[in-house]
Amino acid sequence: MVRYYLVKGRVQGVGFRWFVQREAAELGLRGWVRNTDAGHVEVIASGDPKLLAELKEALNEGSRGSRVDALLEEELDESEDAKLGPFVIEGAW
Repeated sequence: MVRYYLVKGRVQGVGFRWFVQREAAELGLRGWVRNTDAGHVEVIASGDPKLLAELKEALNEGSRGSRVDALLEEELDESEDAKLGPFVIEGAW
């Protein structure tokens, strides 16, 4: 199963992407996380539905110092999984 999440709130400049990467990697999910120009965070994750539910719970909770105001979720086509590798942070140096 492949999911797209858009996290809105105070999620940039607070270590949110690193938090998401750690959570997703611990769950063994594939995909990526990145900031958007609009100040949100985008996540694409692929894996077992139960593990994706755990990630969604973590996204809702957020990292220390973050504030999650909204979490949008969309199911993507299974074919998107072929483009994903181990969970990474995109656009981080």
